[in-house]
Amino acid sequence: MASSSGNSSGFRNSGSEEDLQSLMDQRKRKRMESNRESARRSRLRKQKHLDDLKEQVLQLQNENAQFLRSISLTMRNYAEIEAENSILGSQMAELTQTLQYLNAILDSVNYNGVTSTASSPFQHLDGGVCDGGWWSSVAGNQQFPIMAAAEMMFDY
Repeated sequence: MASSSGNSSGFRNSGSEEDLQSLMDQRKRKRMESNRESARRSRLRKQKHLDDLKEQVLQLQNENAQFLRSISLTMRNYAEIEAENSILGSQMAELTQTLQYLNAILDSVNYNGVTSTASSPFQHLDGGVCDGGWWSSVAGNQQFPIMAAAEMMFDY
């Protein structure tokens, strides 16, 4: 009896060990399968993140190119406006100088009087002096300086 009970307990132990080993193997397979699935999901997340970053890089490169084109166009426009401004400044200086010269002539004519025949700068107009004719119809007896605006003189 003792030997049979020893055999039966030994049999039970080896059966339990096999069951236990089978249970552990089954849990190990489940864990490995779960780890594989988790690793696959992790790789998919990483790939999606990488794809999103690549898309963002392309979008930012496109925006950057657009900004560079805009800056280039703005700089070109600025250079054109700066050149035009320089031309207008030169024209204004020239017109101002001409205006001052013409005002000086008017002041001289008005100061010297209109009866002088030999010294008048307008002697050649209408064959006479400033006492009549063309100059009188333009200037009249008005005593004001000649004024001009650049926009009246140039068409752009």
